[in-house]
Amino acid sequence: MLVAWKGFAKCLASNDSLFHGTFRHGRFFNRGYPGIYCDPLADRTHPARPFASFEHGRTVMKALRALAIDSRDGALTGNIEFDRFGQRKNYDVTVIDLVSNTKATFNRKEILAWRQGAGFFADRTVAQHTRKTVENRNRNVVRVVTVWVAPFVMTKRECLEENNRTECQGNNKYEGYCIDLLKLLADRIDGFNFEVYLVDKTGSKLPDGSWDGMMGDLLNGQADVAVASLTINQERERVVDFSKPFMTTGISIMIKKPDKQEFSVFSFMQPLSTEIWMYIIFAYIGVSVVIFLVSRFSPYEWRVEETARGGFTISNDFSVYNCLWFTLAAFMQQGTDILPRSVSGRIASSAWWFFTMIIVSSYTANLAAFLTLEKMQAPIESVEDLAKQTKIKYGIQGGGSTASFFKYSSVQIYQRMWRYMESQVPPVFVSSYAEGIERVRSHKGRYAFLLEATANEYENTRKPCDTMKVGANLNSIGYGVATPFGSDWKDHINLAILALQERGELKKLENKWWYDRGQCDQGITVDGSSASLNLSKVAGIFYILMGGMIASMLAALGEFLYRSRIEARKASSDTLVGNFARSLKSALSSQLRLSMKGGAFAEPGSQSYEALKRQQTASFLPASNNEVKNENVDATNSGSGLTSAIAYNTAV
Repeated sequence: MLVAWKGFAKCLASNDSLFHGTFRHGRFFNRGYPGIYCDPLADRTHPARPFASFEHGRTVMKALRALAIDSRDGALTGNIEFDRFGQRKNYDVTVIDLVSNTKATFNRKEILAWRQGAGFFADRTVAQHTRKTVENRNRNVVRVVTVWVAPFVMTKRECLEENNRTECQGNNKYEGYCIDLLKLLADRIDGFNFEVYLVDKTGSKLPDGSWDGMMGDLLNGQADVAVASLTINQERERVVDFSKPFMTTGISIMIKKPDKQEFSVFSFMQPLSTEIWMYIIFAYIGVSVVIFLVSRFSPYEWRVEETARGGFTISNDFSVYNCLWFTLAAFMQQGTDILPRSVSGRIASSAWWFFTMIIVSSYTANLAAFLTLEKMQAPIESVEDLAKQTKIKYGIQGGGSTASFFKYSSVQIYQRMWRYMESQVPPVFVSSYAEGIERVRSHKGRYAFLLEATANEYENTRKPCDTMKVGANLNSIGYGVATPFGSDWKDHINLAILALQERGELKKLENKWWYDRGQCDQGITVDGSSASLNLSKVAGIFYILMGGMIASMLAALGEFLYRSRIEARKASSDTLVGNFARSLKSALSSQLRLSMKGGAFAEPGSQSYEALKRQQTASFLPASNNEVKNENVDATNSGSGLTSAIAYNTAV
């Protein structure tokens, strides 16, 4: 009636004379005939009446479709709206249970709600109504429902063997992270005297809208608080209240540990990546070439010596072979019988020595780690690796928060993984974590299990120590303490959890139950190519080496020009610019020719021998041949020797 009245009122508001021809003399007319007959033959007064609809029917239907009525207008069943077909839309219906009381009357109790397109569900209002009779019980003990999940809640070992012992009664029968958490909450909350009991599952939503497990006990009033590895999600938040998260985790991947990798004949090369070994070889060749070049162009590396036959020879210790030998000996931390005398040669050598020190130290440190730790090569290292292959099957626990994450995820890779898991025959879904972990162990590396990281990390520290976690967590979720709507315990629990977090008590509990009681050797690592020392970690030392080589070549060029200028001044007989310029040009060309040709020998009595002998200084020749063989000529003798070398090359 409310809808009809609102519809006719809307029609009259738009056209107040719409029904003037319909109501005449207190009678209702339609298309000139009195009344409306669904069956025209029923009108005995007008047997010729044609079948015709209400003449204003379309106008009334249009007004009804535009209606929007809510509880403020007196609607008892929620919002009233119609679609273009005249069907009601966007409405909720409350399922009412009439419970008789002692006065032979009925109490109205809302138990469920039904929403178009969503089906039955329990909303906050309904849940609060169902809790009223329970909250008035004024229990002296807070009933805490939980579920057996290691290490959150476990039965003590001694109580498993002798369940009838006095110390195994009540709460003393259980231990674990959640039990210790409840004790800490009881110390901080007045009147929080709890009694723990177990159910078989955390709880999931059933097709009829109700819940089972811990969630069902909370909604049915059998429990006051739920403490377990209970994930906070949207579906659960709609029917219960959650505290602040006492632990943060995420979905992770568990696989069976691969077989240990045996050390090969060339395992000693693994501390450095192949890339670094190649760069070291290139650096060795490059440094040898640089030392050879700077030694040829620097005048301080050339020596003029008297031979046993009375002649003179111009030589340089740093030949190609000697440069390769000197560089290799330095890299192997060994000494040689030749050392650079020029500044440029010493700069190049110092840069190479520094480079060698860093590389050898890094290699030694990484080699010790490789020999100490047992290495394993994981077949997958991330969720992307898992999703793009089909050799290793993967699954989850059905009906839990992990399944909801994949089922309703908007991320493409997770959608693809969900479709894959649904299509597998036999099914890859399991009913519990224990079944999934057992499947990982029994399938010999052909099955991966996706579960929450807390359970993954705990199981990996327990014997037989044959499982491992790979990759990062897929998401971030929290565990919270669940209470019914309107519970007085919620605020007290929130404040207590925040205080425990600030004092670090929750972290201590995590370390106690996950890591301090581990049963597996942690000296085993998952090793891949990234474990070797790669170029990005030591690129700086290569840059320093390149800088040293450039500085060495610049120093050699400076020595070349400086000594040529000194020799040109000695060779010039006057101070005229033209003569000095010609002398400098001659000195540069002679020294360059010496660098290109290398050393030579002058026979006694030859023209080159006489030229070299005339221009040598008194301090040029060493005192004896033994001193020539065992000592290097100092810088002064090198300058005199260069004068003789220029004279020799000019004569030639």
